[in-house]
Amino acid sequence: MTHDDCIFCRILKGEAQADFLYRDDDLAAFWDTRPAAPVHILIVPNKHIASINEADDEDAELLGKLILKARDLAKEVGVDEKGYRLVFNVGKDGGQTVYHIHLHLIAGTKLPIFRHIQ
Repeated sequence: MTHDDCIFCRILKGEAQADFLYRDDDLAAFWDTRPAAPVHILIVPNKHIASINEADDEDAELLGKLILKARDLAKEVGVDEKGYRLVFNVGKDGGQTVYHIHLHLIAGTKLPIFRHIQ
């Protein structure tokens, strides 16, 4: 996949629509268009990195910033006290469908506990 084919790269370049909650020189956050819960936000680095498996040591600060921004957004949308889930899907079997690192912030309902995944 080229960066031109990446929906998140297109969103970040303004070529596709998104409802942004946050944006800076390093990352952006926007509402998921197919939410898995009442609150479903995607936090995406501006730098195209296909997955966690392709991240370099130099990306550590950026990845840390994604997580801390998710924490801040959870507070901003009012789910920090009740709880939320942060998820990176990695690879096909991990459920990754867009090959541009993105962190899911999922909340707004009682989420099931992972017990036995088959």
